[in-house]
Amino acid sequence: MGHPYRDLLTALRSVDATSPRLTWYGPDFERVELSGRVLDNWVAKTANFLQDEVDVEPGTKVLVNMPAHWKSIVVAFAALACDAELYLGPNDSALDSEVVFGNTIQQLSGADASSPVMVGVALGALAMRFDGDLPPGAVDYNAEVRSHADVFMPYNDSPESTHQARLNTAKQSYSAQESVKDFAQETPQGARVLVSASAGLEDLLASCLGAWLAGGSIVVVHNDEAATDRLRSSERITWTQLPG
Repeated sequence: MGHPYRDLLTALRSVDATSPRLTWYGPDFERVELSGRVLDNWVAKTANFLQDEVDVEPGTKVLVNMPAHWKSIVVAFAALACDAELYLGPNDSALDSEVVFGNTIQQLSGADASSPVMVGVALGALAMRFDGDLPPGAVDYNAEVRSHADVFMPYNDSPESTHQARLNTAKQSYSAQESVKDFAQETPQGARVLVSASAGLEDLLASCLGAWLAGGSIVVVHNDEAATDRLRSSERITWTQLPG
């Protein structure tokens, strides 16, 4: 049995690798487009960052206390590739998380975990460091992630480590195999899917997994941006999964 998340990354960088897989429309006319190859590169660098900088290993509890955004998807997917126990915040069941990601000081300090490793993430596409001063001992994701390797090489690649990977939502916990069967949103083959970030990180991750498993791609529109007819036409949207 393969590894669901790493196998999916292999497909993204191998099949139509230059085609867009994740497109983000943010405030102030921000548009970010990640091809399969670039998306895999971001996830690989982030997974290596998790291993090397914050000592994530199979079973480590990782809380992504961030809004729906292309960077929070990258972090979440990297944690799953590391066989971590992923929680999508805010989540009361993640109070004992060992690693907490947040894009504001409040999200980091509000995690209420017992001495977690805190990782600050600035959401701007070109941000090279966190916006503001991080708490003592916290790690700046933006400043560190680009220095890590472009290919993810897990330290522990045994079948037992894969069994420790869990995707924990507010209502349910999924194993690695369950998440790609039961959590991923069912999507037409090859669809170009429009999703609103207002649905939240949990629904966005389900939409991304579903679209990529079906060989498709995702367009995410920030809460403050309108999913206009012009956008739908220019992005060749074929399926609207969540209200846009």
